[in-house]
Amino acid sequence: MTEIVPFEINASAEAVDDLRERLRRTRFPEAETVDDWSQGIPLSYVQELVEYWANDYDWTARQALLNSWPQFKTTIDDLGVHFIHVRSPHEDAFPLIITHGWPGSIVEFQNVIGPLTNPTEHGGEAADAFHVVCPSIPGFGFSDKPSTTGCGVGEIGAMWAQLMARLGYERYGAQGGDWGSPISSECAVADPDHCVGLHLNMPVAAPDPSTMGDLTDAENDALAAYGHYDKEESGYSKQQSTRPQTIGYGLADSPAAQAAWIIEKFWGWTDNDGHPEDVATRDQLLDNVMMYWLPGTGASSARLYWESFGNFVGGEVNTAMGASVFPREIIRTSQRWAAQRYKNIISWNIMEEGGHFAALEQPDAYVNELRNFFALVR
Repeated sequence: MTEIVPFEINASAEAVDDLRERLRRTRFPEAETVDDWSQGIPLSYVQELVEYWANDYDWTARQALLNSWPQFKTTIDDLGVHFIHVRSPHEDAFPLIITHGWPGSIVEFQNVIGPLTNPTEHGGEAADAFHVVCPSIPGFGFSDKPSTTGCGVGEIGAMWAQLMARLGYERYGAQGGDWGSPISSECAVADPDHCVGLHLNMPVAAPDPSTMGDLTDAENDALAAYGHYDKEESGYSKQQSTRPQTIGYGLADSPAAQAAWIIEKFWGWTDNDGHPEDVATRDQLLDNVMMYWLPGTGASSARLYWESFGNFVGGEVNTAMGASVFPREIIRTSQRWAAQRYKNIISWNIMEEGGHFAALEQPDAYVNELRNFFALVR
């Protein structure tokens, strides 16, 4: 079935009432024994979030905002894929598929879709325009949850190539960070005749052993950042890549647990001044959590780690590639390390501000990076 059907997010009143009841009945643990975030997201902040979510968060208005973008579903490889598709009013716009990661969602891109699709209203020129396709990864948001094994980043990248063909795009670009980085890369590998440009805001490549005696300052910083990530930030990944089902029970049952599991990362992975709400509003943070809570994707989104870690070895990417490396990104690499896999790097920029959620944190810089890179391959 190749039909593309319109889609709207439409949470029932019963679902929203159930959420609020669960929030009001949250059983909290005792407070942490430190005065910072080193043991995890603090009790006082989670209590603030829960109270706001239960009593002040206006889901009706937030749902209307999310539904202001045209959304669709189509079936690819027996899975329903949910996606935003916004066509530019400019005739020569370049098709672009943008992919989120975990713990993100389509919410990350709400401030960049307008400038990308209609640049003349946002400080750009018609030549900068894109037709934007923004899908939810299978197991995330309102895409279907895989019911069997075998849906990792390689398979999803090939699905994206099918999606762009189904939409009628013969030449297009792919962009992503977090899981969107390997998925976009695999889209380029699967469809090199049509995916003519690849841009990543979290390019991932192992350090090249031959460079260990000649490391740059940036490479030393990258190794130190990875050491910090591995020691202090990667517990979620160990759990989700080994026992995703186990964590799924708590995430499916407790909205407070789902919010804490996700929003902690917006503290640890963003370029903030000590608090996640320095870079995103409380409503935006909860909008993103709702993309996990409403469809109950705590376990299915975690399962992508189980599917992909240790089971995936990416091949060479020959598509023209560009990268924007943000200073608070959790995993950073250098151009010469990346060149081991990406054989046609034509742009590599080190950014001054921003972190893991680039489109949300630094929408203007993100848009400019995409405009500048894809101008080279249109």
